[in-house]
Amino acid sequence: MIPPAPARHWPVVPTLVVALAVAGMIALGLWQLLDRLPRKQAFLAQVAANPSRPPVAYPRLPDQQLLFRRSAADCQPPVTVRLAGAGAAGFRAIARCRSGVTVQLGTTRDPKARIAWSGGPITGRIGQAPDGRSLIGSLFDHAPPAPMLVAAPPVAGLAPNAQPTIDSIPNNHLAYAGQWFFFAAVATVIYGLAIRHRQR
Repeated sequence: MIPPAPARHWPVVPTLVVALAVAGMIALGLWQLLDRLPRKQAFLAQVAANPSRPPVAYPRLPDQQLLFRRSAADCQPPVTVRLAGAGAAGFRAIARCRSGVTVQLGTTRDPKARIAWSGGPITGRIGQAPDGRSLIGSLFDHAPPAPMLVAAPPVAGLAPNAQPTIDSIPNNHLAYAGQWFFFAAVATVIYGLAIRHRQR
């Protein structure tokens, strides 16, 4: 008579670890869906109304609540101007003033253009300066980009700037929530298949 195969005990510790991991993923997905997404939607609704609000003083420090507001600044010399890629618009002429103000003066299609501008008063809308942080660096540094005045009208000799719009602000929280729920489902399925194989 063949003795019965010994009963296989349920792997308690691995199951607990996987259950905690799955619960954590679901919690992160719910956090993105129920907390981060509504906050971002409220923020976007606020800044979408900013272009029609009265002008404000140019901020010295990053202030996301002031994005797209009309403003003015005094760019004190000496001024350094560099060109940055602007896609279909060609290149953006970005000035850095002694006072710390950053201004997008206008655009040009000439990659070797020399912008002769010595500074002075300038008006426009508040945008965000180009962020030089790497993708990995941005994961650990959550500080918002520095403010930048997007000039309107542009400096003489340059084409008009595309004024900053709400489309330039990412809103990926729904996608992040979906990713966490997907990871939780994958982890559950893989562990279930592993347990099934073990029971065999």
